[in-house]
Amino acid sequence: MKNVRKLMLAAGSIGILALALSGQALAAGPTCAGGTIKVGAVSTVTGPIDFSEVPKATQAAFDQINAAGGVNGCKIDYTISDDKADPQVAAQAARDLIDNKEVVAIVGGASLLECAVNGPTYKRKNVLDIPGVGVDAACFNSPNIAPVNAGPFTMTTAVSYFGARSLNVKKLCAVIGIIGGTDEAYKTALSNWEKITGQKLHMIDLSMTPGGDLTPYVIKVRDAGCDAVVTNHIEPGVVQWIKTADAQKVTGISWLFLSPAYTEQVAKALADTNQPVYASVEWEPFTEPNSEANKGWLASMNAAKRPLTAFSQGGYLAAQVFVEVLKKIDGPVTRGTVTSALLTMQPIGVALNGSAWVFGSGATHSPMQATKVVKLDHGTWKIATPSWVVLPPL
Repeated sequence: MKNVRKLMLAAGSIGILALALSGQALAAGPTCAGGTIKVGAVSTVTGPIDFSEVPKATQAAFDQINAAGGVNGCKIDYTISDDKADPQVAAQAARDLIDNKEVVAIVGGASLLECAVNGPTYKRKNVLDIPGVGVDAACFNSPNIAPVNAGPFTMTTAVSYFGARSLNVKKLCAVIGIIGGTDEAYKTALSNWEKITGQKLHMIDLSMTPGGDLTPYVIKVRDAGCDAVVTNHIEPGVVQWIKTADAQKVTGISWLFLSPAYTEQVAKALADTNQPVYASVEWEPFTEPNSEANKGWLASMNAAKRPLTAFSQGGYLAAQVFVEVLKKIDGPVTRGTVTSALLTMQPIGVALNGSAWVFGSGATHSPMQATKVVKLDHGTWKIATPSWVVLPPL
């Protein structure tokens, strides 16, 4: 009888344990106090340039996730702060999000200076930042920041690599405009190209200033015998550069621009040129509506009536990778658990880019190492590289 009682007690204990384990299994996944997860972004909205499209796309992606029930029932409470391209305002915005709003992470921002200003604060407060568009060099040189875009420096290496690999460029010249303290970052990008290709840069000029006359530079690269020129001009300067080359009747040079050149406005403005104009893109070309890689982004932006731009791709992607990381958390979503999840995560493959995105525990973060290249063709951009151009490891 005693043995029977012992067996019954043992069976009961096993049943209770199994029930408890079952309950734990059912409870697995992220949980949140008050039903919300607080997230923020610091972006340049007003000032010399408007990056608001990036966090607005992040907001749209979060809104749709919330409308579908959130992340395991947790709704994302998202705050966008404008740094006005002012260092003091940027610092104040970060402190407000961290100390007053108590956000668990910074996600989907884009700013002229936010990374440089707030990187030390994020490190001190143990907060991680996932910019939708990393702009300044500090975005790619901080232990607490990992953008979802490749950025201007990696793109400089990548489009130059495309030139050497696909256009048989032998005399690459670089004409780079330096804003802030970006000179070393651009020099490193070009040095990386030399290491990858085994070639030497034919000429480099770092004296270009925004809005200045480009005629001396066009004549300089022509007279130097360059067969390709890589430059970091943004939209108005791209048009000015090519029109100046046409005015000087320059031929035989391929013009390699970064992603800011890839706009429909540039294509229309240069519809009459015969210059070979290329631009590197950080995500699947947004002018390809039938691309399978663009399917999720297109659906999200169209539902929210947001513009279909490269900026909105970055904001959307930042939201997507962040949510994927949240889903891996078992238990309360806090700043500590989010930071831990990002630092220990496995790479996430993303359709919008040829690289997997990962935060990880490195001292610096530049996970996106791939580009596609588009070529201007009488008013439209056409894909020059159907497959991703992935930079070889150094």
